[in-house]
Amino acid sequence: MARKRTTETDADDLPRYFVWVRGLEGPEPQKWTAMDFGVSDWKRPLVLVWLELAEDERNLSLSMLARRYPPPRVESL
Repeated sequence: MARKRTTETDADDLPRYFVWVRGLEGPEPQKWTAMDFGVSDWKRPLVLVWLELAEDERNLSLSMLARRYPPPRVESL
């Protein structure tokens, strides 16, 4: 499938944040469009670190962002 070119209107639909969340086996990387973790109380304790992405980083793959911004150290319970 051919990838379509990103336009100005599509730029708002791209993920704006790179987030490390608490997973079952340690920190897990995610890309979020909006920082809505403050709205839902259940998400707040899951967020370990968040970073607003620059426009040129929004198209990067999740694995590339995870290498660029390594996971935080998390104390095991």
